[in-house]
Amino acid sequence: MPEIERFQILVIGSGEAGKHLTWTMAQAGHRTAVVERKYIGGSCPNIACLPSKNVIRSAKANWFARHGTEYGIQTGPVSTDMKGVLNRKRKMVEGGVQIHLDRFKATGAELIRGEARFVAPKTVEVHLNEGGLRMITGDRVFLDLGSRSVIPDIPGLAAAKPMTHVEALDLDRLPEHVIVLGGGYVGLELAQALRRFGSKVTLIERSRQIAAAEDQDVAQALLENFTSEGIEVLLDTRVREVEGLSGQKIRVVAENGQGVQMIEGTDLLIATGRTPNTQGIGLETSGVELDARGYIKVNDRLETSTAGVWAMGDCAGSPQFTHVAFDDFRVVRDNLSGGSRTTRDRLIPFCMFTDPELARVGLNESEAKRRGIAYRLAKMPMAAVLRAVALGETRGFVKMLIDVQSDRILGFAVLGVEGSEMMAAVQTAMVGGLPYTTLRDAIFTHPTTAEGLVFLLANVPAIARQQPA
Repeated sequence: MPEIERFQILVIGSGEAGKHLTWTMAQAGHRTAVVERKYIGGSCPNIACLPSKNVIRSAKANWFARHGTEYGIQTGPVSTDMKGVLNRKRKMVEGGVQIHLDRFKATGAELIRGEARFVAPKTVEVHLNEGGLRMITGDRVFLDLGSRSVIPDIPGLAAAKPMTHVEALDLDRLPEHVIVLGGGYVGLELAQALRRFGSKVTLIERSRQIAAAEDQDVAQALLENFTSEGIEVLLDTRVREVEGLSGQKIRVVAENGQGVQMIEGTDLLIATGRTPNTQGIGLETSGVELDARGYIKVNDRLETSTAGVWAMGDCAGSPQFTHVAFDDFRVVRDNLSGGSRTTRDRLIPFCMFTDPELARVGLNESEAKRRGIAYRLAKMPMAAVLRAVALGETRGFVKMLIDVQSDRILGFAVLGVEGSEMMAAVQTAMVGGLPYTTLRDAIFTHPTTAEGLVFLLANVPAIARQQPA
């Protein structure tokens, strides 16, 4: 048994929260180690956020080439070189990983490549990737374990060896016909990209609408966009059985209101949710408790049930976004320095990078109605946003929910070109507690998408005044 090495700070996982905490504590002079089994920097720069947006951009370039005549550009026959798409993505990933490696070295943190397993509270054995074993203990331990794609318990599904987003983003060939299970963020983004590259795509969603958490008008507009691009979408449909092998031939037995049907394709992509990476690493030995879904139990300061152990990011049940994981890091960092920061009442933005993109912050109409919150609604089509008109991309709409008794902004959603940038302006106003009138009366640069807020808010219904008894 190797001798136990002691560090002041031990971080398990180099994802968004873990890496920033590692760099910060090491720069502050603490003896710091981070254990990473595979992806330096976590999922975002390697297999998720940035690679997917890189591939989506390649798909957009394909779309531009096919629609060149609409912009006065004459092109010849267009085809997709998936090896070129893959190489472009890999080049970006490799550059990002090198930046991370350089940062670990510059801060003085020790990056340990291997798989950690707890053998005692705050103590792990690390099976090194290059062979060998190290025993490491930390005065303070931080868990950034991440999550992975769920493979549903459907007969024949696991045996079919379906793709998750990881394999889909590593394709060096163009699938003939991809069947996508799941109409959430990942399924929708990749379904559209694959269709634009030239694959036939069938998307199966068990709910009555795609993007199940969004308002019905948003889901309907997304559905119409997908249908217009030739994507077949089956709603309120359950998969009963899967036959075949993904990459060769696949048959999906599905059932909906029209009965049982067989869908045949060449490839299968699973995008039905995620589960935390908390099993098989000895957390029960560490004294860290899990909830019923397998996430680490934390309080609003991200402290676990074991003193001196924190959890951050996906594994702590935080909303599964890189920007939330970064805020988890800030909560922990500030509290380590005597602060009192918490995860309560965070204003978390959402963005789905379909084309056009969907961006939302605060309440949507569905949530407001469910909670019995009255609101005034301002809504207009993206065709009224001059930036969208200039770009020739007027699909979608924008809407804002405003309190009925004050001018407070309750929520905002936009399905439209550069919508995430418009949302950022609204989010800033919400964070600052500004009334919607501040945006209405602002002078935004012309022509930008943010300028559209002026026109959206020009005719907001008046505040509902209470009549005297």
